[in-house]
Amino acid sequence: MRAYRVAYDGRRFHGFQRQPDVPTVSDTLLTALGDLDVLDDETDAPPGYAAAGRTDAGVSAVAQTVAFDAPGWLTPRAFDSELPPDVRVWAVADAPTGFHATHDATRREYVYHLHAPPESVDDERATAAFDTLRGEHDFHNLTPDANGTVRDLQGTISRDGDYFVARVRAGGFARQLVRRLVALLDEIAHGERGPGAVDRVLASEPLPGPAGVPAAPPEPLVLTDVTYPDLTFERDPEAAASAREIFRERRVRHTTRARVADDLVAGVGSESAE
Repeated sequence: MRAYRVAYDGRRFHGFQRQPDVPTVSDTLLTALGDLDVLDDETDAPPGYAAAGRTDAGVSAVAQTVAFDAPGWLTPRAFDSELPPDVRVWAVADAPTGFHATHDATRREYVYHLHAPPESVDDERATAAFDTLRGEHDFHNLTPDANGTVRDLQGTISRDGDYFVARVRAGGFARQLVRRLVALLDEIAHGERGPGAVDRVLASEPLPGPAGVPAAPPEPLVLTDVTYPDLTFERDPEAAASAREIFRERRVRHTTRARVADDLVAGVGSESAE
């Protein structure tokens, strides 16, 4: 049994979990494993295949983890040879017999980058709301799930230029919990919800439809870490360097597009353009 760290740009994928007729991260990984001839013919997956979590459509990851019975020659570099550039395997660990990538994870960490220029929001409101949300609560009003809604959330929220960076940790997360939590903080910071909003969200009574908290967009969310106390991951230097270069090139492309967008914004607002 081996466990692999997987980084991916999730924007073109319809989530991690396999789905018919749309691209998903898991389908991409399993297609690569099929090309490498390590699938079980009866299940279309390697024996013991499981992942740390099921990220939503558009969500990216640094440390998604998949584990299965893998041959010794299947290094991260070998895995990457059959993967597209936006999915990269960069580290591996030997795992004990019976290891399960979902159930044996003790902590997961997500980071959300919320665009919130300081002149438009109240930082103190957001920080106070986040402080109240930390700890063990029933978050049933921040997820569509009916079960598994009691979670012990820890983390921080900090300002980085025009962004709030929310770093949230827990043993596990209900669906959309981080995105709805961030949306709640955003509404409170903008004054769209009052100071009692967090207490109402954490109350036992369900929020009626119009008062519900929608999920923030998925693209700014990243799965940054998954903790397995008994595993020691070994970084593949060549695979990690290749991944860094690929994602660095993507960053440059998108930064350049942002500069073009800046020109468009400035141009349509300039009297000289009339």
